[in-house]
Amino acid sequence: MRHKLVLQNVCALQRPPKVVSQEMHILTPEQVAGFAALLDGHEVAAAATTALFTGIRRGEALGLEWQHINLDAKLIKVRQSLEETDEGGLQLKPPKTKASIRDITLPDIVIETLQAHHKRLLERRLQLGLGKLDKDDLVFPDWEGRPQWPDRFSARWTELSKRLKLGVSFHELRHTHASQLIDAGVDVVTISKRLGHASPTITLSTYAHLFRKDDGKAAAAINAALK
Repeated sequence: MRHKLVLQNVCALQRPPKVVSQEMHILTPEQVAGFAALLDGHEVAAAATTALFTGIRRGEALGLEWQHINLDAKLIKVRQSLEETDEGGLQLKPPKTKASIRDITLPDIVIETLQAHHKRLLERRLQLGLGKLDKDDLVFPDWEGRPQWPDRFSARWTELSKRLKLGVSFHELRHTHASQLIDAGVDVVTISKRLGHASPTITLSTYAHLFRKDDGKAAAAINAALK
């Protein structure tokens, strides 16, 4: 149509299919409280605990290098993501959107988890004769220090989740984190930035059902302003 080679765009006549929203499963507060202890000793424990309490995506977690973590400053710097290429290989590349490049503050449970995880990794590497950890080594590699295949990692998590009766996918740990922030009354802009959403609109559309339906706070604010 732009070059006037056709009179009409037939694609515009076709209605787009309806998007069927899948039910979102999240952990209960009791499951969140006992999460780290329940997973203690499992291979995916550190990555899962980090995801639950930071909201980091799977590819972002698997692409983390130790240079991206500052435990003293209590920060994770999301600068790259591990993805499978069309050719069937693995590639570390920058996140898809500018908003995904972000710094995430760490709660104490993640700091303690990563400290213990770093110690275990170092001990394993020394046993395998791989030497000390470098700053560009992956935080969550396979047993030989190589990148993990994302789908295989998710499959291992799903199996463990079922065995422990958690009933959530790895991505739903991110949903659980968002729900925690919403329930705590954190504003949507802060939540959006922490999750790496392009805009708060995406956060609202994704988690609209989790935001409080009671607008009593709005009425209370108006009453207070009129006094």
